[in-house]
Amino acid sequence: MTSPLQILVDGDACPVKEEVYKVAWRMEIPVILVANSYLRIPDHPLISRVVVGSEMDAADDHIAELSNERSLVVTADILLADRCIKAGAAVLSPTGKPFTPSSIGVAVATRAIMADLRAGGENVGSNPPFSKADRSRFLSAMDTELVRLQRGG
Repeated sequence: MTSPLQILVDGDACPVKEEVYKVAWRMEIPVILVANSYLRIPDHPLISRVVVGSEMDAADDHIAELSNERSLVVTADILLADRCIKAGAAVLSPTGKPFTPSSIGVAVATRAIMADLRAGGENVGSNPPFSKADRSRFLSAMDTELVRLQRGG
């Protein structure tokens, strides 16, 4: 039997939760929001919340365990994205950038280089502020991925 389609959200710092909920309601796909602390969610049968402990990577571990080929994972965490891709999930960043088997290796390597530079005292800058264009790109990418998953692709 095929597992049901699901949306898994790395919830602690996700700026597109409201967009996820709206798309989930429209497409009737359950959402599981995973976080280290209590987060308010809409009172709706498709939306659920899992609060994990405060241990390092507890939320990531839970999301990775739930991930499969019928999952869309929303996260900005590159190492979590890598784990979910290996489990067969589709993964999107909140800016709408898809993490794919062909792109994740470069993303992981870039993350490691940036961490090394920061550890060495380099000022490598920060991510630009989240924008309306990011939100729009996310919605479009989310629709595309969910349609693909519904078709079994």
